[in-house]
Amino acid sequence: MRPPFLTTRRVAAVSVSLVLAAGAAACGPEDNDAKSSGGDSTPHKGGTLTVLNSNPQQDFDPARLYTSGGGNVPSLVFRTLTTRNRENGAAGAKVVPDLATDTGRPNKDATVWTYTLKAGLKYEDGTAITSADIKYGIERSFAPELSGGAPYLRDWLVGAADYQGPYKDKKGLAAIETPDARTIVFHLNKPEGEFPYLATQTQFTPVPKAKDTGTKYEEHPVSSGPYKVVTNQNDGEHLVLERNTYWSTSTDAERKAYPDRIDVKSGLDSSVINQRLSASQSADAAAVTTDTNLGPAELAKVTGDKELASRVGTGHFGYTNYIGFNPTVKPFDDVKVRQAISYAIDRSSVVNAAGGSALAEAATTFLPNQKSFGYEPYDLFPAGATGNAAKAKELLKQAGYPKGLTVTLTHSNAKDFETSPEIATAIQDALKKAGITVKLQGLEENDYSDTIHSVKTEPGFFLAHWGADWPSGGPFLAPIFDGRQIVKDGANFNTGLLNDKSVNDEIDAINKLTDLDAAAKRWGALDKKIGEQALTVPLFHPVYKRLYGKDIKNVVISDWTGVLDISQVAVK
Repeated sequence: MRPPFLTTRRVAAVSVSLVLAAGAAACGPEDNDAKSSGGDSTPHKGGTLTVLNSNPQQDFDPARLYTSGGGNVPSLVFRTLTTRNRENGAAGAKVVPDLATDTGRPNKDATVWTYTLKAGLKYEDGTAITSADIKYGIERSFAPELSGGAPYLRDWLVGAADYQGPYKDKKGLAAIETPDARTIVFHLNKPEGEFPYLATQTQFTPVPKAKDTGTKYEEHPVSSGPYKVVTNQNDGEHLVLERNTYWSTSTDAERKAYPDRIDVKSGLDSSVINQRLSASQSADAAAVTTDTNLGPAELAKVTGDKELASRVGTGHFGYTNYIGFNPTVKPFDDVKVRQAISYAIDRSSVVNAAGGSALAEAATTFLPNQKSFGYEPYDLFPAGATGNAAKAKELLKQAGYPKGLTVTLTHSNAKDFETSPEIATAIQDALKKAGITVKLQGLEENDYSDTIHSVKTEPGFFLAHWGADWPSGGPFLAPIFDGRQIVKDGANFNTGLLNDKSVNDEIDAINKLTDLDAAAKRWGALDKKIGEQALTVPLFHPVYKRLYGKDIKNVVISDWTGVLDISQVAVK
């Protein structure tokens, strides 16, 4: 998945979620309450919130969006059966009801989930929202012309694998039943205890069939949230949202909806966004960004200015940057070589290359260090802060390389401080101390992604990253380590090509659990078990540092997204 809300697509090594982050005693923002804006700290309704972004909010159709928890801007317009808890830090990693009265009622083995809609739900035109609308909204997400959303429904729903959507198949999905206007029932292929998390995806947004305009629906989607779309120019480059007068706080405990108007302006250079937020002139005083971080140089400047520093929101998101190994490529087929590299890594230099400790936290576990993921601290190949070259050399000797060896590290040329040349160079320097000569192979972003995510072209040694589709160990470990998810003729994310029956069976066993706290503990234990095979070297979890305007109040940053939640912001 990509980083938060740049988009939030699982490019497993991408961002959309461009990238990404998490923390060891993960916490929310440091200056995150209304008092951080000075003056009257009480949030009030009214005014215009400006959003300054780099990436346009493209494909503004709930079927096509790939967003966790309902997204940021999208969740102002699209409500779903469940959503993320809109609170700071760890409390924000919980799933809570949205359109539904609860987070879902499973049958005994979690293969059937039932939801009841709240009474009084209405669209922007005043018509009632029904369970049939949610069923239709899900079904249209299967239409090829509306592709782009999360793939889980196709995998999880009974008989959905070959479904082509309601435009071609008028019968719809029998796996989704709507016995009455407020009840919806889902029949799954196998137990899925985390279905309440999936129900936060925008595909669970109600869409009235009579108002569906197919590929043009994104121009004016019918709102079920606190705001409706009044302007959508250049495929999401400029979005203007105004109040949906039929939305009611009595049915929505999560969204505060303080501003009267939301003006989203995208396609801006990141440096321009930070300059404008820093200056906070005119409308920019009531502005935020949902996709632009402070870089190392900008952060240094901000840190030296007390007023600016008070306007920085700090957040953590479930994301891990790591080294990947292809064990079918020599010499990485030898676990001792993989272990040697694990010991040789200098995480201090890697963190510095990623922008310093304020923007990156050293990682020794694949799971992000947050409770919701099931984080269990471990360091199987202790390298200390600067690497253990002696131990690495010892293992190389055991592997038959007493004089060291030469390897090639594939990375991206994108300047993202994640899989980019800076990180690759830090690894190259560290491994040299252990007698490992590293040649660097930099690829342009698209070539890099295509290369490392193809079984046919995956190199032996490369940089990668992964972000969770929701805050749990399931969507973090399964795509990377479940052998049944290896894709031989398409985008493959199981980079270690692991197909271990004991791992696959444990993933299935945990998925049956509807007690998410119990499931989290099992994910943590599984992370450590997989880590023993040294198929990855966790490097760091990113930290988000983002400026906001001087008139912004009520800043909330949860561990679900790691970024400011604009559904909570007030501007006056």
